[in-house]
This record gives sequence, structure tokens and C-alpha cells, in this order.
Amino acid sequence: MKSAKKILGLVPARGGSKGIPKKNLYPIMGKPLLQYTFDAAKKSDFITDIMMSTEDSEILNYAHRSGVDTRYVRPQHLATDEATTIDVVLDALDWLEEQGELPDILVLLQPTSPLRTEQEIDDALIQFMERQSVSMVSVHEMIEHPYKCLHQQGDGWQFLAKPDQYVSRRQDYQNHYYAINGALYIVTPQWLREKGNFVIEGETELYKMSSVSGTDVDELADIFQVEAYLKMAAKN
Repeated sequence: MKSAKKILGLVPARGGSKGIPKKNLYPIMGKPLLQYTFDAAKKSDFITDIMMSTEDSEILNYAHRSGVDTRYVRPQHLATDEATTIDVVLDALDWLEEQGELPDILVLLQPTSPLRTEQEIDDALIQFMERQSVSMVSVHEMIEHPYKCLHQQGDGWQFLAKPDQYVSRRQDYQNHYYAINGALYIVTPQWLREKGNFVIEGETELYKMSSVSGTDVDELADIFQVEAYLKMAAKN
């Protein structure tokens, strides 16, 4: 299934990072974290353009050398801890519209999801286009099931979710619960501008992937986990 639509893969990566200094360029198995997302986007059968969103000159130079569109430079006021992802993306869309290059579909590819594959990007886009969706987000089954998760209220607590009857084994749980993992956000620019959000309950569709593919790199422990998965995959 090919598409005549203009599908943009937007990669947001600011220079600052509290958990891991220069996280987006941090080497994993000899390759910068950012490169894993570039590689998956380039191998996608559907993404027609890949664009960088950063204020950082080092990241811009690296992306340019990797063949990624770096004409857009993120304003400094959108490179702070207070700046939201939605504001970052809307600013990039405004810039694209000024260039006459507004895409039909936007895929937000955060570089902190290095194990997300090109096949998953394409499967999600096929689902998105076949269902004529306007919003989709990737999720994986919750690692810690809500039946075992607690919400503390004052001096007391309660379970986040309760089964109809007591069960002790995870395989006996009847309900399925998912967590948004940030690996994929797919929207039409029109819908995003109208709603001002990527995820709206009752409107956003779910793309289900494994918790491994949804691994999010936030601290050094996550780097070690990703390297372990990559080494295991290389052996197989």
C-alpha cells in the first residue's frame, strides 16, 4: 500500500537535558540516540519528508549531515523546560505553511524511542489511513497492572482498578490497560490546530505495540536497557 499523501516525520530534539547531558546525541552501541529515529524514518515506506525541530546548533549540524531537513530552527522560547510539545509542533506547522509545505499527515517521532521500528511506523500509518483517522497515539500494555497499583489519598489508599472478583495471577486478569509510550503520535495538521492536543479521549485511536518498542530513554538506566535489547537482537 503506497500513498500519494505528503507525510512528514517531525523529530523534536532540544539541546538541554536534565537526566542525561546532550541526551539526543548520546552514543548507544556506537550510534547517537537521534540516529535510531532517523534510520527508522528513512526506511519507512510512507514518510515522504523528515524534518528536525531543535534550537541546538550541534544537533542541527548532525541532522544536516544525516540528510534531514534542517531549514526550520526552533525559537529559543520553545526550547525551555516550560515549552510544551504541542507548542513546538504548532510553531513548526506555522513555518511549514509559510513555505507552502503543510503536510497531509504529521508523524511526531521523539528520538527518545530508539527501539520503535520502521515497520511499526508503517503499520500505524496504514491503520491511520485505512480508518481515515485524524489522531493516533502508540501505547503498550501497562507493565504494572492497575489491579496492583495504588492511589494514596490522605492517610488512606485505594486500588486504581478493581476486578469483579479477586484474582492473584496476571494471566487471569480480564481487562486490558495501556500506557501512552510517546513512540508515535500521528495527526492531521487541521485536527491538531483545532484541538490543541495530540490525544483526545473518544477521538484518538490507539496503535498497540510491545513495551520493548515503546521503551522511552529518560535516564542512564534506560540507555543500558536499550543496549541490552540491541545486543540481544543482534545475536538473534
